[in-house]
Amino acid sequence: MLELNVQTIAFLIFAICSLGGALGVVTSRNLIHGALFLIVSLFGGAGFFVLLSAPFIAVVQVLVYIGAIAILIIFAVMLTRSMTGMRELFNRQWWLSAIVGVLLFLLLTIAVIMPVWGVNGSKSNQPVSDQVATTQDLGMALVDGNQYVLPFEVASLLLTGAMIGAIVIARDTED
Repeated sequence: MLELNVQTIAFLIFAICSLGGALGVVTSRNLIHGALFLIVSLFGGAGFFVLLSAPFIAVVQVLVYIGAIAILIIFAVMLTRSMTGMRELFNRQWWLSAIVGVLLFLLLTIAVIMPVWGVNGSKSNQPVSDQVATTQDLGMALVDGNQYVLPFEVASLLLTGAMIGAIVIARDTED
């Protein structure tokens, strides 16, 4: 039976925010509304981090993803006026995206279940608090040349290229 306590209720609220926002993103015909639904979904993800006792990651989620990337998407959509007039909800490749979505869901489900229940179905005896790195460990991993500095920089270059591309597309060609 489901025990209703504050954490369970908070989890349900954040799950509704995440899933409802994600559903709004994929079903919205207006790109601005889709970006706003993305903000709601990312807020639900930040709530999950708070429930997992990772307040630093929650703040990073709010500042970086909601505060920067979602706003970047909204500005890019506003700059590219021609893309905001979506006519169809489904296109000719909807079945391909459905297959990829189901495969991604299965892959993520396996990626979550394997570390929790182990390979043989037996739980790890190590408590979760010993598996989670501290904020200092995370900071060192982000700037260490042998760990995550390259993916971190590649992501920043991709975001910069996307913004430059949006400006080039939105620019009037009439001289």
